[in-house]
Amino acid sequence: MAGLREMAVPFVVPGPSGVAVRTRLKGLAGEDEKVLRLVGDHLGSLASRDLRTRCAAGPDHDGEQWARRKRVLTEGSSSRWAGSVTRATHDQWALARRGQLAHIQSLRAGVRTIAHRLSLPLGEKGSKRAPGGYRSRREWHAKARRLHVLEDRLQAAQADWQAGVVHVVRGGKRLLTTRHHLEEAQSTEEEWHRRWRAERRFLQADGESGKRYGNETIRVTPDGEVSIRLPAPPAHLANAAHGRYVLAATVSFAHRGGQWADRVTANRAVAYRVHEDTDRGRWYVTASWTLPPTRTVPLETARADGLVGVDTNADHLAAWRMDRHGNPVGAPLRFDYDLTGTAPHRDAQIRHALIRLLHWAGRHRLAVAVEDLDFTTEKSREKHGRGRRFRDLVSGLPTSRLRSRLVGMAAELGIPVIAVDPAYTSRWGAQHWQEPLTGNTRKTTRHEGAAVAIGRRALGHSIRRRTAPPRIHQSDGCGHRTVQAGSVAPGREGHRPRMPGPRTRSVPPGRGVNVVDQNTQHRPGCSAEQEFWQQDSLPLSL
Repeated sequence: MAGLREMAVPFVVPGPSGVAVRTRLKGLAGEDEKVLRLVGDHLGSLASRDLRTRCAAGPDHDGEQWARRKRVLTEGSSSRWAGSVTRATHDQWALARRGQLAHIQSLRAGVRTIAHRLSLPLGEKGSKRAPGGYRSRREWHAKARRLHVLEDRLQAAQADWQAGVVHVVRGGKRLLTTRHHLEEAQSTEEEWHRRWRAERRFLQADGESGKRYGNETIRVTPDGEVSIRLPAPPAHLANAAHGRYVLAATVSFAHRGGQWADRVTANRAVAYRVHEDTDRGRWYVTASWTLPPTRTVPLETARADGLVGVDTNADHLAAWRMDRHGNPVGAPLRFDYDLTGTAPHRDAQIRHALIRLLHWAGRHRLAVAVEDLDFTTEKSREKHGRGRRFRDLVSGLPTSRLRSRLVGMAAELGIPVIAVDPAYTSRWGAQHWQEPLTGNTRKTTRHEGAAVAIGRRALGHSIRRRTAPPRIHQSDGCGHRTVQAGSVAPGREGHRPRMPGPRTRSVPPGRGVNVVDQNTQHRPGCSAEQEFWQQDSLPLSL
């Protein structure tokens, strides 16, 4: 079809590259919390200074400068603590750099869209590919002013990018801004300072294979004993040999505890992070490790027995099972979730919906097909104009979190995940499948039609369904003809059986050996065996 962009080929999503599990530090003594805060504040100050040094170096940073930074930090801590701090600092700088580039691309898109709409006459209608002109002179003037604002922001961002300048806040920019809006956040200044200090602490250490229990700095034994290698200044607080401090609390990982125990027993690398939740007054420890790369299931194998097409929406997942020929099977499925409230509540809602979907797919041994969504450039008001509700809808879709959760949970259950191009799935699904799948007792929604479209695209079929024949030819005793046969089905393109003799109920037509061929039975020189199997028609009267 002319004017449509080229579709990406479906692919099997590779599994996660790492695992992270968290548990609570129960039974901490007052002295333990005091030592954790003291060590975390000291290492946090070192991390702040190292981040400032890394940002000043810019893109020209090299290995020699990295070694110099590590030597400076080693004097106030230890070699292993310095390595963890420098690696975390470099990752934070790289993340800020990627966010800066994404911000520049968003500003460019906004400037380009506004400039295009300003160049059009007032009231000119837009098309599917480009927006039209503004509706009034007042709106045109307001957008002209906004264009200058975006151009100034773009110029400043590009200047920072060329100079290698990034803007990073240890503890989070959002929390820093909350300091000036304590009444709106329903918080006090003391609570904010406590939370600010907790966010800026540094208590994380990378693992090291071959060392005892996989980590020499923060060590967790198979029995759950937690000990920390103290840096140089607070080394006098050690209560164990070799400058270590053993916490009174013990930990146990309920989720993936067996995997963690296997790694710790084999002295394989495990990274740990200790942090405080000031709202609950609790301390937590997070263990993480990398997973070896695994070969993904071939695409043909993943879709051999059919799959489940899943359409992602702001409040639910619409799913429909598809056989390998691209036909919807059974009734559609709906998995609801609520994305209002706090971030932990939203994450729990997503996990609950995904686990119900994956358990259903696992019982039927089916792969899961989803859209390869990425709305990073589709949320601006310049893109959708006055469509505030649609912008909120797009922003509310948990694309990144849902994708990461789905891949990780599906890999644990051994379920392949197929990603497809999201172009036109909602539109074509509603156009070709919503009405045909609607019956007297069930009304098919637009989202369920999109799920069918996603499943068919993942199977390699076109989304458009076959055109049904006339009503008089839709059934001839062999079933409905619109059922799609597979590409290897024998005789799917064969001739119709011959029906010799008069059309009477007493004569079963087509009993010859080669009844598919219309001319075989009348060829001269047919064998006697063929003549034996040929049955003559009975007379109509005696």
